[in-house]
Amino acid sequence: MPRAAIVSPVRTPVGAFGKSLRDMPVEKLGAVVVKEVLKRTGIDPALIEDFVFAQSYANSETPCVGRWIALESGLPVTVPGMQLDRRCGGGLQSIVTGAMMVQSGACDVVLAGGIESMSNIEYYTTDMRWGARSGTTRLYDRLDRGRERSQPEERFGYISGMIETAENLARDYQIEREEADAYAARSHQRAAAAWDQGKFDAETVSVEVPQRKGAPVIFERDEGIRPDTTADGLSRLRVLMKDGTVTAGNAAQQNDAAAACLIVSEDRLDALGLKPMAFLKGWSAVGCEPSHMGIGPVSATQKVLNKTGLSMQDIGLIEINEAFATQVLACLKGLEWDDQSILNVNGSGISLGHPIGATGVRIMTTLLHEMARRDVRYGLETMCVGGGQGMAAIFERT
Repeated sequence: MPRAAIVSPVRTPVGAFGKSLRDMPVEKLGAVVVKEVLKRTGIDPALIEDFVFAQSYANSETPCVGRWIALESGLPVTVPGMQLDRRCGGGLQSIVTGAMMVQSGACDVVLAGGIESMSNIEYYTTDMRWGARSGTTRLYDRLDRGRERSQPEERFGYISGMIETAENLARDYQIEREEADAYAARSHQRAAAAWDQGKFDAETVSVEVPQRKGAPVIFERDEGIRPDTTADGLSRLRVLMKDGTVTAGNAAQQNDAAAACLIVSEDRLDALGLKPMAFLKGWSAVGCEPSHMGIGPVSATQKVLNKTGLSMQDIGLIEINEAFATQVLACLKGLEWDDQSILNVNGSGISLGHPIGATGVRIMTTLLHEMARRDVRYGLETMCVGGGQGMAAIFERT
């Protein structure tokens, strides 16, 4: 079975909710990273045998977003495309799915990625298909509704959303507010330092944002980072649930971004003149209680380590997506591991942002570039997933 090589991973800068990328449709934002991957690899687009893109908040304005982005990017009509969703883990799942296509021999070259424009998530109604004779029609916010309805209430009871699940972990793993704020401040400080040191230059592609009047605005830096963030400053923010620990400052942001890469069969690399950054060593997906969704990375990590025969001591860099500071800290306790020198070294969801469908690819892109800088052999990416899941993947640097 050929190994699946990761080639030329790239991402856009991450836009803050309702700000610079608000008016960019998902297909055009996705096309930015696809065109950049094609530019960097020089591959003939006709050689791409499938196109896998994740999106968690899809709608019928851009159905089957993978196919849409492929066409928007100018790929031949013969290149098929698909859309998938594993909520927060969707982007990582797109990488895994593309890798399985290559490993099975079904494809030699797959373009995989993730996209989310949370600024454009719409309101909707469920009662107008057949009309309403009288009374008020309710509009739902798909963004909030997707969190509230992430599990069947009949089986698990009512869960107000992801904040509640983070508070459950804070209680069960005895995470204090001060710990969460200190962790969040460090995330911002690390992300700001990474930009200042040029660490993100190679992995990002700027976005030309059209304006109603005048030339496009060039968007070229992650928008949610607050370099002056301190734990003391975060301590003044109001908690989101009574007697809780989660605030707007120690939780992930809502964002807009896209990321993509090529996944290529190892035995086709030389013929295509491609140099990979890493190979997918192994991956896992697990389920957990929806009320404690943030703990999913623990069992997912344990599973992928068992599958690959590796241990935490073999891993040189680790990325745990920062949905909430309390969630990351609980996972560290669950794993009985805590080495801050190799964990989320350039920030993550709290500082860089969490554009749901794109995050898994964004994390991988950042991870692989940092692995190259540090000459690290194995890197681990692991994520909690709304609704009670976890994902993990280990990448081996070439």
